[in-house]
Amino acid sequence: MELYEVMRTTFAARDFTDEPLPDAVLYRILDHARFAPSGGNRQGWHVIVVRDQKTREALAALTEPAAKRYAAQLQAGENPWNTIDASRVDADTIARTPAPARLIEPLRRAAVVLVVCVDLKVVAATDQYLDRVGVISGASIYPFVWNILLAARHEGYGGTITTLAVAEEPRIQALLGIPRHVAVCAVVPLGKPARPLRRLRRKPVAAFARLERWDGPPLAAEGSA
Repeated sequence: MELYEVMRTTFAARDFTDEPLPDAVLYRILDHARFAPSGGNRQGWHVIVVRDQKTREALAALTEPAAKRYAAQLQAGENPWNTIDASRVDADTIARTPAPARLIEPLRRAAVVLVVCVDLKVVAATDQYLDRVGVISGASIYPFVWNILLAARHEGYGGTITTLAVAEEPRIQALLGIPRHVAVCAVVPLGKPARPLRRLRRKPVAAFARLERWDGPPLAAEGSA
């Protein structure tokens, strides 16, 4: 597929057929994804390929607590899990809220689940002293994760980046034997999408790109007003 078509059509696939994803294809996907950039080119990523159903059930169970909170906050009109606005949703409400199946089932039904991690000993977290949640470390891992999805799309497969299980990171580390200094960054179900691709909807460039300052004029295509 042409590059721009892949970029415009790589969607969040959560429903899958029963078609397997062979190791040879998965190897090819990862072989191309590994050319993603990372800080200092340290390439601190690690991928655990999970096919065992019992392990996948455990990952699904570890996703449920964060999924319940996500759903409860969404029902309350909040932006779930953001670090700026304090949530008004109490623990009892979260406990009573069912975990949405669409957030859990892909881990059970996908052909394979990838647990993508990064070694924090090789990540340059240049925002570690700022008074906010750290985000810079993600620059050394999420381009790699996105490359996995782009390569999967090229191969006729699909998946999505899920992070809800990461709220239970110590339990995932224990489940999969991951060292404490290695962060779990994404749990990615991959498989053959069950439904045909739908056109993606995104904000136009003018909605997010400004010239020179935060409040500057929007970037426009050449020759436009």
